[in-house]
Amino acid sequence: MNKVDISTTYWPGLRKAHKPRNPALYYLVMTRCLDCGSERTSDQCPACGLTSAAAEVVFRKRLLVQMGIFLVGSLLFPTLSQVYPPLDIDAMLVFYGLVFFIAFTLAIVLDRRARARKEIELLKHLFTGLIPIPFILSVALFLNGKLDSPKNLNYHSTTVEGRYFMHGIVRGTKRVFVYSWREGRRYERLAVDSDDYDRFQVGDKVNVAVQPGALGIPWFYGVYRAHDPKFAAPPPDAKWEADRPTGKSQANSPPSNPPPGNLQ
Repeated sequence: MNKVDISTTYWPGLRKAHKPRNPALYYLVMTRCLDCGSERTSDQCPACGLTSAAAEVVFRKRLLVQMGIFLVGSLLFPTLSQVYPPLDIDAMLVFYGLVFFIAFTLAIVLDRRARARKEIELLKHLFTGLIPIPFILSVALFLNGKLDSPKNLNYHSTTVEGRYFMHGIVRGTKRVFVYSWREGRRYERLAVDSDDYDRFQVGDKVNVAVQPGALGIPWFYGVYRAHDPKFAAPPPDAKWEADRPTGKSQANSPPSNPPPGNLQ
């Protein structure tokens, strides 16, 4: 790369405060076009023909559009994650919260550095790479449940240990804590609806239906009260990982094929 001595060259679009006299500060100012990323040898980009001022305006407009797309994905992910909720939904929401915070911070830094006509090429690529993450997660969780077979249902007998409700702007977050059947875990946090949240209390014996997921992500199918006579017997190939036998008809078992979600 051919370096330009910007300490002796005046660019009309470059603010005076950012013309370092020390050559060591060369990489702190803009050496590439904000719009196309091409290397600049003057105020006007030889590739796209935009001046530094025009490139700043174009880049900031594009940044707003990209941030809008990312926000749409941020609203889509929590919504679709409730259709076929994974057992580790809380951990996924925490992970995406970190992704959202990083992307939002990068957007602010990019805007400020663009205003100051500083180098943004690396940060711009990092921000662009974060934009599709909410859409990838949303599609993955939806297909994981949609393509899963009902024959893979597993029923687990457990006990309600606690409940949690956090008020939200739209519907809030409701969780029922049960003792886990997975090795290395003490509790499972089930993403239930309002009916199940009000129906189950601490100490209730319940049966939790779980499917392994088409993509290998276990997801919560439903929770049912144990020994409830209104439920039909499960199919012969249903798997029980508790004190109940496998492959035998159970008169007081959860329904064999209820719709996905948290149903009574």
